[in-house]
Amino acid sequence: MKILIIGAYPQSIISFRGQLIKDLVRKGHDVTVMTAEADDSVVKDVRELGAKFCSYSVQRNGLNPLADLQTFLQLKKLIKFYQPDKILAYTIKPIIWGGIAAKFIKNVDFFPMITGLGYAFSTDTFKRTVVNFIAKNLYRLALTDAKAVIFQNNDNMNTFVENGLISGQKCHRVYGSGVDIDLFERYPLPNKEITFLLIARLLGDKGIREYAEAAERIKLIYPKVNFELLGPYDSSPDAISETEINNWHHNNIINYLGETKNVLPFIKNCHIFTLPSYHEGLPRTTLEAMAVGRPILTTDTSGCRDTVIERKNGFLVPIKDSEALFQKMKWFIEQPESWEKMAVESRKLVCEYFDVKKVNSSILKILNL
Repeated sequence: MKILIIGAYPQSIISFRGQLIKDLVRKGHDVTVMTAEADDSVVKDVRELGAKFCSYSVQRNGLNPLADLQTFLQLKKLIKFYQPDKILAYTIKPIIWGGIAAKFIKNVDFFPMITGLGYAFSTDTFKRTVVNFIAKNLYRLALTDAKAVIFQNNDNMNTFVENGLISGQKCHRVYGSGVDIDLFERYPLPNKEITFLLIARLLGDKGIREYAEAAERIKLIYPKVNFELLGPYDSSPDAISETEINNWHHNNIINYLGETKNVLPFIKNCHIFTLPSYHEGLPRTTLEAMAVGRPILTTDTSGCRDTVIERKNGFLVPIKDSEALFQKMKWFIEQPESWEKMAVESRKLVCEYFDVKKVNSSILKILNL
């Protein structure tokens, strides 16, 4: 069969979908991957998996209707050209514009995968409320003819059903994007000064400001504790500025590590993995940290809460609550004898539910492949 995978962010296609692409090719399917324009290394990696690569015009975080119209028209043209039997689309713009474009093409099954709600589902400002209204209506239109809709957590699935965006009968839940538990094998906790690590795109909704506030308070009590931040700058309206990052870095509150294609060495080098995000689909970096065997400190919100069994492998704190984050950071610092047991539980949990082989097997069944 001809399979078209549509994403937006080229840098994540291998890390998030590489194993799935490999599995599809191994089963004899003709796979084409589409993202925004990618550098040569990404294209090379996709081709080495046995798939084709095609770029298209998409502003991942833009709100320009003319740019979105161009995205729709390009996707319609490319879907007609490739004539796929099945389309798997993920993230908001590929799902919306790919889903609407697929309506104009005969004999193609459309499978959207909701990997999180993101900026478009926030309503805490007038601008976000307007974006939320538009996004919901576009989702409703795009999902009408979907063969099935794949979700990474039950909270997102319930939100879509309760808002009338999709029938519950079409919904399927998988455990995130999965993690390669052979690549991300268990690794001992390092023998060094206590280190917290947050890996995320530099967005307000990732809880980075709360992380910095809690870190600043901890430093007053335990000045030798390290707080690391790893991840790329972003063009979203919710982006954290370079000025803010530099301020935290220069004041020795947070050690900003830049961005990387390989998070593994950084996870190995930390003791406690922290993600104070406001919402997630199911955070891949948290799963990777669990696989390596790290206690988890994250938020009691969609996606994040699926990665923690309270007090077994970590803690959940309320979103936007730097005080609660501070208290749990302090607990970890003062209870180092608990880390090893939590590390074991993290690895056990990820192997049971989040192994990429199990996740991809579920996705292939939903796609009827």
